[in-house]
Amino acid sequence: MLYMHDLWVNWFEGEENGYNVCHFHEWRKEDGIELVDQIPLLLIDEDLFEFIENDLQELPKSMLDDIHKRTYMKKNQERKTIDYAAVVTDGRSVLVFDTLGYSLPVKKSRLIPRQERLVFDMVEGKRPSIYELDNPTPKEYHILSLSPEKMAGLTRRERQLKQLLMMALDQLRHTDHPEEVGYWLTEWDPSQYELMKELTAEAAWQRLYYGTMEGWSKQHEDLCGKLIKGQPFFETMWQSENEKSTKHLKSQN
Repeated sequence: MLYMHDLWVNWFEGEENGYNVCHFHEWRKEDGIELVDQIPLLLIDEDLFEFIENDLQELPKSMLDDIHKRTYMKKNQERKTIDYAAVVTDGRSVLVFDTLGYSLPVKKSRLIPRQERLVFDMVEGKRPSIYELDNPTPKEYHILSLSPEKMAGLTRRERQLKQLLMMALDQLRHTDHPEEVGYWLTEWDPSQYELMKELTAEAAWQRLYYGTMEGWSKQHEDLCGKLIKGQPFFETMWQSENEKSTKHLKSQN
């Protein structure tokens, strides 16, 4: 078995979508980066890699058996054994996962570029290990878990705010005041005003949802900022993300 040493990881916990496991250029100082002393490296096929990167389902038992207690973390000079963790690659992309003792990839991280290149060098010319998935449930994307295509090309901040907008739209769909939906649709697209009399609340919401789910722009951001006003939970998320991204930009300049 191949092993890697002294890896810097930036864990993203409970993320089922790979686009939320940020690449190195989007890491922030406050992320809490950790050092892995030793960890197994597995070359796997593309389907299994995609499964681990973009889902939170059970990993193959044979894979878990192969990596059991073979990872060590360093913290405050102490060496701690990790039950199930590994670096995995399909030869094109790289991911690190830790199951926290379960059978799911609960925590995921990318690697710094130098260590990613080392992964590719180490697996070059080798055959992937074969692990069979046991009846995985097909992945379904929805408003609170958009497909990768809908997040493509967005920055970390934009992805977070887009998820916040989708959460607010999901809440709007179940409002007790259906006229609100029409108001926000015309706020997003004033040309829809004349159609509003003919649309049900659900039809208006569908137009709003499908209109906003593509890309990200200042128009998206303005709608999100207005839609969450007066909702403390959403406002806290908005403020927190904007503060973090501002700090990150300043640290890069």
